[in-house]
Amino acid sequence: MTVRDIISAGIFAALTAIFAQITIPLPFTPVPITLQVFAVCLTAAILGSRLGTISMSVYVLIGALGMPVFSAGKAGLQIVLGPTGGYIIGFILAAGVTGKIVERKSPPTFKHSLAAMAAGLVIVYLAGMLQLSLVTGMPLSAAFAAGVAPFIWMDAVKIALGASIACSVRRALIKQKLISVP
Repeated sequence: MTVRDIISAGIFAALTAIFAQITIPLPFTPVPITLQVFAVCLTAAILGSRLGTISMSVYVLIGALGMPVFSAGKAGLQIVLGPTGGYIIGFILAAGVTGKIVERKSPPTFKHSLAAMAAGLVIVYLAGMLQLSLVTGMPLSAAFAAGVAPFIWMDAVKIALGASIACSVRRALIKQKLISVP
């Protein structure tokens, strides 16, 4: 791994931490509206699978160790193990899958990036819904209703915007040889 790779992963982990602070709590669910999913998908679609996964792993690790990087400045292992922790863990998995799909098409297209981000979003939803159900004792249908359904339309808009941005940025970074294409 190069110094450039380390810096890139760190920048996107920091970007995710910043976007996590844009939080709108909802009264009917422990899951807030944030821009974390946008940041995760953007990270993976720009950096690819390996660096996207490293970036999200760094983000989760520093949050679990106590840095206030999760939504609304939360931190600690109890957040990762709590009702919304599945979404956070899902960020790592989603970055890997989204990045792998994006890497299959060079140069990236909007449609391909959107499909990759949609796959990543499904992973975040599944991981989040499962942990929400396990921690709270909710049936999966209730976890879906509280932790997925209210967010689908907003996240669809976020990933459409993210796919557009990611295509342009990834193309430029590849052209400038600032990121490597597997």
